[in-house]
Formats: sequence, C-alpha cells, structure tokens
Amino acid sequence: MAKKNAKRTAPVRPQLGDHVEIPGAGVVLETPITQTLETNYMPYAMSVIVSRALPEIDGFKPAHRKLLYTMYGMGLLKGNRTKSANIVGSTMHLNPHGDAAIYETMVRMGRGNESLLVPFVDSKGNFGKAYSRDMAYAASRYTEARLEPVCEELFKDIDKDTVDFVPNYDGTTTEPTLLPVTFPTILANNTLGIAVGMASNICSFNLAELCQTTIALMKDPGHDLLSTLPAPDFVGGGEILYNEAELRKIYATGRGSVRVRAEYRFEKDGNMLEITHIPPTTTVEAIMDKIAELVKAGKIREISDMRDETDLQGLKLTIDLKRGQDPDKVMQKLFKTTPLEDSFACNFNILVGGQPRVMGVAEILNEWAAFRAECVRRRTFHDLQGKQKRLHLLKGLEAILLDIDKAIRIVRETEEEAEVVPNLMIGFGIDQVQAEYVAEIKLRHLNREYILKRTEEIEDLEAEIARLQEILNSPAKIRRIIMDELAAVAKKYGEPRRCRIVYDLPDEEEDAGEDAMPDYPVTVFFTREGYFKKITPQSLRMSGEQKLKEGDKIITQVETRNNVWLLFFTNRCQVYKCRAGDFADGKASLMGEFVPAALGMEPDEAPVYMAITEEYKGHMLFFFDNGKCAKVPMDSYATKQNRKKLLKAYSDKAPLVQALQLAEETELAIQTSAGRLLLVGTAQIPAKQTRDTAGVAVITLKKNQTITSIRPASELELANPHRYRVRTLPAAGALLRAEDTAEQMSF
Repeated sequence: MAKKNAKRTAPVRPQLGDHVEIPGAGVVLETPITQTLETNYMPYAMSVIVSRALPEIDGFKPAHRKLLYTMYGMGLLKGNRTKSANIVGSTMHLNPHGDAAIYETMVRMGRGNESLLVPFVDSKGNFGKAYSRDMAYAASRYTEARLEPVCEELFKDIDKDTVDFVPNYDGTTTEPTLLPVTFPTILANNTLGIAVGMASNICSFNLAELCQTTIALMKDPGHDLLSTLPAPDFVGGGEILYNEAELRKIYATGRGSVRVRAEYRFEKDGNMLEITHIPPTTTVEAIMDKIAELVKAGKIREISDMRDETDLQGLKLTIDLKRGQDPDKVMQKLFKTTPLEDSFACNFNILVGGQPRVMGVAEILNEWAAFRAECVRRRTFHDLQGKQKRLHLLKGLEAILLDIDKAIRIVRETEEEAEVVPNLMIGFGIDQVQAEYVAEIKLRHLNREYILKRTEEIEDLEAEIARLQEILNSPAKIRRIIMDELAAVAKKYGEPRRCRIVYDLPDEEEDAGEDAMPDYPVTVFFTREGYFKKITPQSLRMSGEQKLKEGDKIITQVETRNNVWLLFFTNRCQVYKCRAGDFADGKASLMGEFVPAALGMEPDEAPVYMAITEEYKGHMLFFFDNGKCAKVPMDSYATKQNRKKLLKAYSDKAPLVQALQLAEETELAIQTSAGRLLLVGTAQIPAKQTRDTAGVAVITLKKNQTITSIRPASELELANPHRYRVRTLPAAGALLRAEDTAEQMSF
C-alpha cells in the first residue's frame, strides 16, 4: 500500500547552463573524401547529366519534352492559342520545377524569341529576342501560345507504342521517354547544355539540307557530308566563313569551331553602316558596349555615332561614319575587335541510351536513323496487331454469314444470358472473342447487307497484314519509309538558308585596314630570347649599353623606319605580322617587349627569326637539317587584309636550322659539322610560291652530320673560293684547308 500511495517524482529537466552529456557528441569520424563524393556528389552529377542538361537523340532535354508533350495533350497542335500561364500550370504535372523555369523554356522555343532555326511554339505577344540582352519577355499571363505545325512531326504515331512511356514524378500520369520525331531534330536546332564535368553545344543546320543529307547517308554510308550539308545555319543569319578543314573536323569528331560574322550594308546617302544580322553567340548590347569602349579608348576614330534601331521589321544596328571613311575598312576593323565576328564552339555531346557521347555528324545521323527505325518497327507492329484483331473478328462474322437465322435462333432459344456466347461458339465453331463480337451486334445490323459489307474488308485486311509483315521482316523497307518521311518533311517545312557561306575569304583571322603609321627613322633590336626594342636615333645617341636579360644577346640590329612590317617566324611554322610602330619607342636602359606576349602567341611558341620589309620584295630562305633549302618570295606573306597571323609559314617536314631574309641574289657559305664548306649562289635555288614548300636539296649530309652555320660568303676571306663552289646542287662541299681555317672562319 505504501508503494501504491507513494508520490511519483517527476524527472529533473536540465536548466540553462547545466552540463549535459550527449552520447557520441564530439566524436570525429574520419570519412574518405572519395566515399563522400560517391555517396553525396555523384548522384547529383549523374542526375544533372542524364536528366537535365544534355539532349537525347530525339533532340530534346527533359524540360523541353515535358512542355511539348503537355501542349500536345492540351490539344494545342490543331486548336487555338491559350494563355502561356495555363500551359505552364499544366506542365507542372510533369515538371516539378518552378513556373519561371518552365516559362523560360517555352520562351526560348517560341518563334517570336528567334532562338531556334525550327521553332516549336507559335507565340503571340512579347517573347523577347535572343539577340538582345535587355529586351525581356513579358509575363506568362500576357502572352499566348500553341504548337507550330511542324510539331506534328514530333508526335506522329505517338499513340501507336512508338516510344516508351514512364510514370511522372508522382505517379499520377505517364510521359514519353523520347519523342518519335520524323526528322533529326537534334541537329535542326542549336542546343546548349552545361552539366557536371561536361557540356554540350550543338549548332543548327538547315532543315532541308539536313533531311537530304540523312537520306544520302542512309543510301551510302560513305557519302561526303559537305556535298549536301555545306555548313551550319543559324536563325539570326550572318556570314559563315568557310573553312573546309575545320568543318570536316566538326563533321568527323563533333568538336571544332565555326566562324560567323555579321552582315551589313552601307547607306551612302546617310554615310552609315546598317548591321542587320549578328553572330548567334552575342547580343546587340554587347556589340554596342564594345564599340563604345574602343571609341573612348581612341582605338576606333572613324565612328561618329551609333544607335540601335531594332523594330518590328527585325534587328538593325546603325553606325554613323565620319566623312571620307572607307566603310569596308571600318567593318574589317570592327570584325577584328568586336563580337561582330565570333566563333561558335561545337561540342556534339548527346545522350544515347543514357550514356553521354561526343559524336560527329555522320554518327549522330546514323544513331538517329537507328532510333527512328525502331519507332517505325514498333508502329508497324502495333498496326499489324490491330489489323490481325480486326481480321479475327471479321472471320467470326463471316462464319454466321451462311446462316443468320441459326444465329438468331441460338440466341432466342438460350434461356440464360451467360450461355449465349458458349452456344454461339458451339453452333458456329468460333472462339470466345469472335462469339462476343457477334453477340454484341445490334438487332438492326442482323441483315445480309451489313454482314456482307463487313466481310468485304477481309481481303483488304489480309493484303494489308501481308504488307505490314513484309515491312517488319525487311530493314530495307523500313529505311525506305524513313527516307520518304524525311523527303516529305523537307518539302513541307524546308526553308532557304539564312546564313550566307563566304568561300573566298582566307582561313585565318583578318586584320582591319591599318591606320596611317607615323614614318620616322628607328633602330630595331631583336634578341635570342625573343625580346624586341625600337629606339629613335636621338635616344640611341644618348644611350649607353643595351640592357638585356641575363644570358640573352642581340641577334638582329637594323636601322629602318617606323612604318615597316616586321615578320616574326616561330618554332610552330607560323609567322606573326605587325608594324614596327605597333611597338612603343623604347630606350637602351629597358629590356624591351617580350614578342610572344605582345603578339599573343600560343603557349610554348617562340619567335626564331625576324624579317623586316616595306614592300614585300626579295625572298625568305629556310634551311633544314636534311640539307634542303626552301626559297619563298616575300610577297607570299603579303595579304590584302593584312592578317596578323599566317599558318604554314614554312615547311614542317624537317627541323629548321636557319632562316635568312634575302633582299637580292647573293652567295652563301654553308659549313657542316664534318668540317666541310659549300659556297652556294642563291640564284641556283629555285623559288616556290607555296609557303610551306619542302624546298630543294642543297647540301648532301651523311648520317649524324648537321649544318653548323650559314652566312654571306662576302664576309669570308678564302684563299681559293672556287674550291668550295659547284656547278650543280646538291653537293657535299669541300674540306676546309688550313689556310681557310683562320679566325674569320669561326662561326
């Protein structure tokens, strides 16, 4: 009893400031970083790659596919437009992301936004512009949309089991994993996707050319893509600078870049340039900002005003020129210094079977053709099953054709309803499905005319079933169906190219028309380590010893003019061109400018020789370690557009020993490691117009022998120079005699 009546003591709760021990608190568990990445980061990365950022073989990311399928389900393919807010709300049944992300996806797919070459959304209202950074789209409650007619090709036969369907995120409905597109949408529109550790950037191609190329590739796997697909095509137009080697690289590997420049026209009356198309990688505002920056910096002096006159007619950027300016030269300078000319970097990274793959154009089209062939096969099998079911029912109907009265009598004399179907099965020898079909025929249809009309379908159905079966058994017939569909799409929806292809421009970066360069005498210095100095005569007279980097030495010192051209030949077989006036006047007390940095050379690229010219007269001589010499006219390095960089400046077939600039024909002394000397008249070496010519054999070298030096023969004092001359080349030269091995022979 005492225990029963005892008061229960309430547990003591800890007060603020009390010390409380928590089991396991303060224990540090060491977890390998690799385990944390695998358990926490990898699922996120894979989700971004597979379910968000990269397009699949049907050309769509999940967000695009969910939106289009929702609009298709809303009847917006044939019906009237509806408010964009209504579409966004309905899409949220499939896409659990916010309404802003869904609407932005729809905006980009709209015709009004001008982002896609083949738009899928017929938009009404302000959908913004892809070429404008500041022209924002209106809210979804103000705009309307429906599907473009071309979307019929996206959903064709989607209800015939052509693609797989999966439950949506909450299991209340289903959505397609892919769309059964009848043309390769993956290359018909440009797509940008940034995933984790990888990205995708696909350029668009003209729809008609793309369909034609796919057909040709299906007929001939060795088809030359450039013959039917000459270059990409962008919705904003512009000019594509044709580079066959780069395009073949893109078509083969899926990586590379396409150079696109703006289109312009010159209005002589107003002395102004009107830019009507710009590259797809920039905006009008970015171009205007860059031009304004250059004008303020004094690098462009030909422009007096600039304004954006874009209206309902399309893009127009107007640039007013000062009086007497050459519009073409101004545009050349703008192409070089502003985004009016830019490169579209291609990276054809696509999900195929859930795996990201970087593929070339031919490989993508082959993968798409395989995907489409599976869609056609599944559609044909679905149709075949439907026809077979229909034929089976009509066969049962045909069985009662001979004795309709018997069928009526069986039904009438059967006492229980459940026995009607079994009795019909027994009476006519048909199965349950056929008996159910016969039993459900309305009384008004129990006449011979109705039954005869139904049974007339049997022959047509049997012929159609045979045709469908042939298609299923013949990959060639499936390919023919795909090619016919492609031809129909090209005919119905194909449009002329928007981008003009420019074939006659050089494949390297063009320089703008040069400003008038001040002309005054200077002395230029070029060092072995790649430093350059330009000093005026007054400064040179007052100077002391030239400051150089430790271990460096001057290899070229020439008195010349400030406006001459300098050609820096590099170890990468390239030449960089600039004016002497592009370098600031220096002093002897300064080390000078580092040429690779000043001219933007590639990493590990270094200048090996500097040539100086005013009118590109004379020749360049390149001696190689295989004993050959290439004689290239200087005018081969002169270009109309004065490009600053030229590829293939000399041959890369053999290592370069020495380069020499030849103002006029002379005689050179070539010494080898074997102690031999050869005097060669440069007139004996034939000139070649091709810059990267391998040259002609000049001196014969045995194994492990090299050329040690080359210099003008006039600098030598030889007792008997005729001993070292030959009539024909190549020659080994003659051994140096004792009287010719004095100090002047040490090179």
